[in-house]
Amino acid sequence: MSRVVRFHQTGGPEVLQLADEQVAAPGKGEVQIKVHAIGLNRAEVMFRNGQYLEVPQLPARLGYEAAGTIAGVGEDVSEFQIGDAVSTIPAFSQNQYGVYGELANVPAFAVVKHPPSLSWPEASAIWMQYMTAYGALVEFADTKAGEFVLIPAASSSVGIAAIQITIILGAIPIALTRHSNKREALLQAGAKHVIATEEQDLVAEVNRITNNKGARVVFDPVAGPTINKLAEATAQSGIIFQYGALSSEPTPLPLFPVLAKQLTIRGYTLFEISTNPQRLARAKQFIVQGLAEGKLTPTVAKIFPLEQVVEAHRYMESNQQIGKIVLTI
Repeated sequence: MSRVVRFHQTGGPEVLQLADEQVAAPGKGEVQIKVHAIGLNRAEVMFRNGQYLEVPQLPARLGYEAAGTIAGVGEDVSEFQIGDAVSTIPAFSQNQYGVYGELANVPAFAVVKHPPSLSWPEASAIWMQYMTAYGALVEFADTKAGEFVLIPAASSSVGIAAIQITIILGAIPIALTRHSNKREALLQAGAKHVIATEEQDLVAEVNRITNNKGARVVFDPVAGPTINKLAEATAQSGIIFQYGALSSEPTPLPLFPVLAKQLTIRGYTLFEISTNPQRLARAKQFIVQGLAEGKLTPTVAKIFPLEQVVEAHRYMESNQQIGKIVLTI
C-alpha cells in the first residue's frame, strides 16, 4: 500500500485527501518512481478547482512534478534502471497520471536524470518553471541581448525562472509584483528593475526604464484587465505571451495598442515544448546546461511534509511565496 493524494470533488484545498492505495506496477513505456519531493504548481490548484485546461475525472489524482528514485521499469523502457535519481517533466494529462504520493507511475518520456548536485526539493522544482519560461523566451520569442522582458507575477517559480533565463540571454528583466515588500528579494533573484504595480504607475515606469521604447517581450500568467496596461507598455511589434489566467476577471482585447503597435498576443503553454520531441530535446539541453553551470538555480520558497498537502495548497493561494512550494516524503 502507498499513500496518494486524491480529491473526490472540485473545490478549495480542503478537498485534498490522503489515502492508502495499491499502486499498480508500471505499464508499457512507464516507470515507477519512489517519490522524495513534489513541486507544487498553479496548474494543480486550477485543476483541483475545476478551472484548468482539462476537467478532472473524479476521483482524481493530481501533480506534474516529482523527484525521486526509479522503483520499477515497465516494458520497452531501456534508458532507466532501478535506483536512478530522476525528476518528471509536465508532459502528460493529470487525468492519466498524478505524482502527489509516495509512488507514482509516469511515462518514461516525461522523466529525466537531473544533475546530481541538486537536492530532492530542488530537483522537484525544475521542469515546469524552466521549460515554461524557456519555450516563450527562447524557442518562440528568440529574445536577444539588450531587449527588455516584462515579467508579471515575478515572485512565482516561473517568474523567477524567467528572470534567470532572461539574464542568460543577455536581456533585461523587468519584474512586476503587486507590492514593494518583495522588491529586494526580486532584485536578489536577478531582476534589473522591479515595479510594484499597486504602488507605482506600470506604464510610466516601463517607459522610464526603456526610454519610451517599451518591452519587446511580455511573459504574463495573470491576464484580466491589466492586459491593457501591459499592451501600453509593450514595444512596437512586441509580443505578449499569455500563459495563464490567474485573474478571475474578464480579459479584454486592448484593441488600439494592438493596432497602433502591431502587437501579437499569443496563447502559450509549456505543452508546446514538452510534447514536441525536437523542442523538448532543445529545452532539456538548455536547462540541464544552465543547472550544471549554476546559471539556473531553483528557488524553494517553503517545504511541507506530504501530510500537510492541504496547508501547502493554502500557502500557495496566499501568494506569500517567492519561488517553489515543495512537499517532501
